[in-house]
Amino acid sequence: MKLLDTGIMAPRGFKVASTASGIKKVKADTTLLVSDVDAEVAGAFTQNIVKAAPVVYDEAIVRKGNTVRAVHVVSGNANACTGEQGMADSLSTAAYAAEKLGCTPDEVLVCATGVIGVPLPMDAVYRGLDTCTAHLSVDKAKGHESAQAILTTDTFTKEVAVEVTINGVSVSIGGMAKGSGMIHPDMATMLSFITTDAAVDGAYLKTLLSGSIRDTYNMISVDGDTSTNDTVLVLANGMSGCEKIDADSPYRELFEEAFLYVHTELAKLIVKDGEGAGKFIEVQVSGAHSKEAARTLARSVITSSLVKTAFFGSDANWGRVMCAMGYSGGSFTPETVTMKYVSEAGEILVMSRGNPIVFDEMQAKKVLSESVITLVITLEDGQSEAHAWGCDLSYEYVRINGDYRS
Repeated sequence: MKLLDTGIMAPRGFKVASTASGIKKVKADTTLLVSDVDAEVAGAFTQNIVKAAPVVYDEAIVRKGNTVRAVHVVSGNANACTGEQGMADSLSTAAYAAEKLGCTPDEVLVCATGVIGVPLPMDAVYRGLDTCTAHLSVDKAKGHESAQAILTTDTFTKEVAVEVTINGVSVSIGGMAKGSGMIHPDMATMLSFITTDAAVDGAYLKTLLSGSIRDTYNMISVDGDTSTNDTVLVLANGMSGCEKIDADSPYRELFEEAFLYVHTELAKLIVKDGEGAGKFIEVQVSGAHSKEAARTLARSVITSSLVKTAFFGSDANWGRVMCAMGYSGGSFTPETVTMKYVSEAGEILVMSRGNPIVFDEMQAKKVLSESVITLVITLEDGQSEAHAWGCDLSYEYVRINGDYRS
């Protein structure tokens, strides 16, 4: 697998454009991604019962199993909790884009992110589509601009791309994402868009995405809130000319490894940009009796506000970790837990097989003062493991979200 220095424009057969339509006061706020040919699509969406109109619209299209041609994204307005008008605006957006692109409305997916409860300014939406359809480009630099245009409170763009060889043919997978706050397992206030020029069976693509979600976006947490707009979309247009990849393909594992890598890296980038975050935290749980138990324990630790604040204060308060594991619902044996903190400054063992360890508090402070910290939890209940990613919870997070609408 080869890493590339680009994102969604790494694969062949895609065009993109972005613009400032006026949804945001100053910055770019509209992106249009178009495949030259019909593309297989897979999607994953928020688990929140309150779903934004674009989520309801996209879910229906993905459920049909049809191919698609385009994805339209607006940033600055979530089109969530906007009633019948919100759904009508999603339909109108797709229809307007389809007319411009020469396809049908159900070949256009729509996404939105931003403030909840405010109707879409449709004049701005149409204006943005006019500009984007007139300036679609294969220029990879335009992909970077689009990665910028989908952001809200994010402080940096999130892009990744890789290349693999399938039976002598180079195949690319690229992605861009946004997400900074309202990030919680079962996805987050995040949008993630993946493109590939691989030829992929539609049913297999949906199964692959579903499996990848469990170990990537569903294992991250910033603040414990799950958004109304969470969406992951994957488009596979087959423009590389490689042989079709399905569940029985001899190249399946190679493609799956690259596919999982792209989602994992995007998920990590979202956490690293957590609102007000100063520390990136990885929780590793090994020795669990099942994969699901390992996931449950890791997720509970990474989502605990008390654990997050302890990391913010560089406090090796392992008692909070044990507490979070205990109420998680995941089965484990407390009497055999071993736990340590690891960073570039060294490591501190705080518990060994259920027994507390007397440790150097000053050294622990040094280890936990680093910007990247790993909490290693070892159980003796089985062979399963899981990783979760999160960040600390800071004063700055409160400031950002206290001022969000203004």
